[in-house]
Amino acid sequence: MFVKLSGRLVVVVGGGSIAAGKIPGLLQAQARVRVIAPQINSQIEEWVRSGAIQWVAKEFLPADLQGAHLVVAATSLSAVNSAVFQAAEARGIFCNAVDDISNCHFYYGSIVQRGDLQIAISTNGKSPALAQRLRKELEQQYSADYADWLDALGQAREQLRAASDRKENFENNKAILHHLASREMFSRFVRSKARQSAEKSSLGRKPGTVYLVGAGSGDPELLTLKAARLLECADIVLHDSLVSAEILAMISPRAEIIDVGKRAGRKLLTQDEINSLLVSYAQNRTTVVRLKGGDPSMFGRAAEELEALRRANISCEIVPGISAALGAAAAAGISLTDRRVASQVLFSTFSRSPEHGHLKWSQLTADTTLVLYMPGSDYREVAERLHDAGLPADLPVVIVSRATQPEQHVRWTSVGSLAAEEKLPAPSLLIIGRVASHHIAEISASFWAAAKTESLRQIESIV
Repeated sequence: MFVKLSGRLVVVVGGGSIAAGKIPGLLQAQARVRVIAPQINSQIEEWVRSGAIQWVAKEFLPADLQGAHLVVAATSLSAVNSAVFQAAEARGIFCNAVDDISNCHFYYGSIVQRGDLQIAISTNGKSPALAQRLRKELEQQYSADYADWLDALGQAREQLRAASDRKENFENNKAILHHLASREMFSRFVRSKARQSAEKSSLGRKPGTVYLVGAGSGDPELLTLKAARLLECADIVLHDSLVSAEILAMISPRAEIIDVGKRAGRKLLTQDEINSLLVSYAQNRTTVVRLKGGDPSMFGRAAEELEALRRANISCEIVPGISAALGAAAAAGISLTDRRVASQVLFSTFSRSPEHGHLKWSQLTADTTLVLYMPGSDYREVAERLHDAGLPADLPVVIVSRATQPEQHVRWTSVGSLAAEEKLPAPSLLIIGRVASHHIAEISASFWAAAKTESLRQIESIV
């Protein structure tokens, strides 16, 4: 829905991640946003602290819609969303209840935005996933150059209107404007812009900096302060598909956002194309953020991107994040190391390039914790490889899916039972070793009992 909301009151009912996902668009439209919720999450709290929005700490009442032009019901409680819709209906106010078609007067479209050019995709609420896929395809088709081109078209239109009598020259002006909006003229505009950019570069303009930023395991409260600051001041953010929606909501509304992620083998862009984009955007943007799940240096192809940037003499910096391994261990409530049973940790991935083959797990020792990223489409092959490496069937395994996120899931099993386990949603990883047990306390007790027995034997032999 394209509506002018500047200075108008929009009420958002809800204080969690669902509400946080809707607020950035309202702020970009310069609406006055009022949140009605007993509690709010850290992102909404930050907007309140900065004065960007207003928060009323209470349960929703119909009177809360007084003076509102729109209302968004963004809670996980269907009864509350229905009550908000009914109150809006009674007052003639448009309402959107997130993911609740029956309680909506309007739907949020999936938006491709290039400056003032906005393309909205709607499925009437039937398949937001399809709308998002089409948006990604259109984002590749319509580059950022369309924003500047549209500004140029707008200026040309105003100049024509000011320079001639509209009635006498209407058809002529219409033909000119249609020609200016043709694909051929767009190609000319892009070539001209590229020449101007090259000329500016030749005059000594210093390229911007590319930051490889770790988004951590999904919880926005676990971001580093530096990462949060860069998201607030970024000119453009290129992010992986597995970065959580809560963290994407922290990106400045002024920034251009591009999904360059890869999921289940399906690539939106090749790695070489991503490298080229980083180099290209750094030529005319001051702060370019490459946002990666977990830590950039852990199975995130950071080395390839760093190499491309350094080859192009682009300044780059790594901003570490909490690795998925650390987030998963925290979610499971275990320590990756334990001086009693595990003195070392091996980080590996089951998804490896063909030229490197499989890791030789036969080199694993009994006191090693194996953290296995990207375990594949099912766990049978992983279980077979672990068995072939000689790991015992009763060795504990913990599977952690979407660690530190609201959809987090932890499942406890063993090497022998792993093949029968149902696959958990990505991102997930396996922690394999004696630390990965519900009963680590019992394992530790037996370890110390054995150590005490051995010590007594040594004492007796000395005596």
